[in-house]
Amino acid sequence: MILLSFVAALLLTGLALPDWAVHWRPAWVAMTLAYWCLALPERVGLGAAWLAGLVLDAHTGALLGQNALSLVALAYLALRMNRQLRVFPLLQQSLCLALCLLPLQGFAWWARDLAGTPPQHWTFLMSAVTSAMAWPLLFVVLRALRRKYRVV
Repeated sequence: MILLSFVAALLLTGLALPDWAVHWRPAWVAMTLAYWCLALPERVGLGAAWLAGLVLDAHTGALLGQNALSLVALAYLALRMNRQLRVFPLLQQSLCLALCLLPLQGFAWWARDLAGTPPQHWTFLMSAVTSAMAWPLLFVVLRALRRKYRVV
C-alpha cells in the first residue's frame, strides 16, 4: 500500500496542467512522504525519502538529486517532529507542512539557478500553499486506506 501511494503521487505529479497552473501543482510525493513518515516512522524514513526523490528526479527531468535531497530534508523534519505533528489538528498540520515545504522550494530554486534555469517569478512558491490546502484530503484518504488494508 505504501508503494502504491507513492506511485499514485508520481502519477498525480505527472498530470498535464496548463502553463499558468504548473507552479500551483501540489507536492504530491512530498505530502505522501510526510504522511507515511508521520503514520509509520519505523517503516518509512530517510532511505525511502532518498529513493522517492531519485524516482521523482527521473520522472520530472530535474537535476539528479535535487528532489532527493529535498525529500530527505522533509522526511528528517517529519520524523524529528513526529510526536508533535501527530497530535495537531489537520489545519495546524497543513500550516506546518507549508512551512516545511517553503525552504524546500527555495532549495529547488537554488538548484535550478545553479543549473542555469532559475524560475522567472515568485509563483514557484505556490506549490507549498496548494500542498497545505490539499493536505487534509490526502491525509484522510491515506489514513482510510491504511486502516482498510491494515498497514502497520
